[in-house]
Amino acid sequence: MFRNLVVLSALVAAPQLAHAQDAPRVGITADMASVTVETADGPVEIKREQAEGATLEGDWALVGRDCPPFCIQPNTPAEGVETIGELELLDALKTGNATVVDSRTPDWYATGTIPGAINIPYTQAVEQLAKLSCEPDFDGQFDCANADRAILFCNGLWCGQSPTAIRAMIDAGFPADRISYYRGGMQTWRLLGLTVAGGSGNPVVEETTTEAAMDGAAPVEEDGK
Repeated sequence: MFRNLVVLSALVAAPQLAHAQDAPRVGITADMASVTVETADGPVEIKREQAEGATLEGDWALVGRDCPPFCIQPNTPAEGVETIGELELLDALKTGNATVVDSRTPDWYATGTIPGAINIPYTQAVEQLAKLSCEPDFDGQFDCANADRAILFCNGLWCGQSPTAIRAMIDAGFPADRISYYRGGMQTWRLLGLTVAGGSGNPVVEETTTEAAMDGAAPVEEDGK
């Protein structure tokens, strides 16, 4: 009797043990090892870095960026906009129920982005509203009544590019309640070791600081507006 119970327990435990052995050392959550998303280049599996002791390097390891222009952004860039985290973003990427927009300038975008994101630079946020299903009219305006849900991000908590894009979109008539803001951006995405599509390096901070000061890439925020 006792022997039969031992054998039965071993049989029940075996699949669970096998699953534990197959699980990655670093999961996204305790129950989520990875997420596969569709991109223009085919499906991409998003998972976390597995190398022990891995750290951020280069520009992403900096903690003392000039402010201005690289100032801490408010949690909510505009009234009616929802701020989300990584799990909500991953769910949107997986289900395809939103268009994920990298609002950074092309030089930053070329260094690597979130799989499945499209690039609409913050400087062209209004001009490219058609990519979010807004309809242009003959007066150069847009009808965004049937606009897609959009999730915007940039370099993270110290980057003003996506907040600037969001406010410009709303001013142009895009519904605020169809916009979500991933405030963590590429800084937090990389800090968590999540998969990055394309790119390998980072723009030189000195150069981008000068460029940002010239074109307002990361404007100083006043009173959260």
